[in-house]
Amino acid sequence: MELALIQSLLFVGVLVTGVTPFVRRVSRIRANILRGRGGVPSDQHWKRWTQMTRVALGQSKMGSRPVAAFFHLLIYVGFVLINLELLEIVLDGVLGTHRILAKPLGPLYSWMIACFEFLGLAVVVACLVFLWRRNVQGPARLYKAIELQGWPAKDANLILIIELILMGALFLMNAADMALHPGVYAFPVSGLLAKALQGWSPEALYACERIAWWLHIGGILGFLNYLPYSKHFHIILAFPNTWYASLEPAGTMSNMPVIQQEVKAMLDPQSPPPTNVADAQSRFGAKDVHDLPWKSLLDAYSCTECGRCTSVCPANLTGKKLSPRQIMMSTRDRLEEAGQWLEANPQAITVEDHRSLLGDFISTEEILACTSCNACVEACPVLINPLNIILELRRYQAMEAGEMPSEWALMQSNIENNGAPWAFPAADRGAWAQESRILS
Repeated sequence: MELALIQSLLFVGVLVTGVTPFVRRVSRIRANILRGRGGVPSDQHWKRWTQMTRVALGQSKMGSRPVAAFFHLLIYVGFVLINLELLEIVLDGVLGTHRILAKPLGPLYSWMIACFEFLGLAVVVACLVFLWRRNVQGPARLYKAIELQGWPAKDANLILIIELILMGALFLMNAADMALHPGVYAFPVSGLLAKALQGWSPEALYACERIAWWLHIGGILGFLNYLPYSKHFHIILAFPNTWYASLEPAGTMSNMPVIQQEVKAMLDPQSPPPTNVADAQSRFGAKDVHDLPWKSLLDAYSCTECGRCTSVCPANLTGKKLSPRQIMMSTRDRLEEAGQWLEANPQAITVEDHRSLLGDFISTEEILACTSCNACVEACPVLINPLNIILELRRYQAMEAGEMPSEWALMQSNIENNGAPWAFPAADRGAWAQESRILS
């Protein structure tokens, strides 16, 4: 009895110790995101729930690449459902019991564990396939891109290896339990492994089962704490990111209300003057991460680094420096750096480290290469919008820094003077039609 109590207290201590850092890290990420501009949308709930269910839960945008979609689905469904077994592990750990659900569920219990094991086997196969695709033979976007060199490539491999270890611990735990209690449990996959354990002493089997049990729960807690530092945080953030994604038609660009009011006042002297003082005093566009809308910051943390956006970007395909995936990764890196600076300087209101997103992390060459075609937005499986960040950086570059290509300056001058991008006065706008009638 005393030993069971000590084990329960030890488990609760491990559980609290494992969950606490995760909660702190998520709180920091949330604070970083909410430092962005704009409010949280609360409209059209039904459409947002439908969008999240279709895209995040149903993975509707993965189908453009069927092979990858199939194996991703195996990992997604398998890993989520297998972790339902975590409920039993937690109950056993807290209460000091062993397979607490076995007796209440009866024969259904063995059937349930059998389903989990087949799903676990599918997860193992999918992980091996993805390791092959990322390291031996697969799309260039997964292992040849410059932005994936170093830690991003290791991150992608590490998460797959962790999943393999977790599945291995699960199978070993079940196999040792079967060998220790012959005739009590019947698990199809781990049953094959149990045959290799026959002949072991009860003490050795018990130790093997306990080690595998602790390895599984410890691995899950380690996985949980690793997630917020990894691109795989999209496992969690895909849901809020798709819920808060824009419901406007693709390609819809936002305007600054104060600028719209000034343009209306310029075109129509009878229109009221600008009244939104807060907008009038804010920065035009974005120079640093906290000038961006908060949804763009959520996008940055939700990025899966899959490279689908970059693989369809016409600028990137023609050799330009722009990579939408790199835009998201750079935004996330700067957001982390800025958040750490603010934590180290709690009295500061804004980041004053003499660095900024535009210039230090994303170059002017990158944002000017974008054609605004929305191909990257359409390709993203979790509704991330790199174009919003690019447009905000461009807006700052043109409207506040006053730096733009000569072609842009000429076009804007023509629009201001002639009401059109071309260098022809308004009186001559219909000349081409007159000439066309003469020729006909």
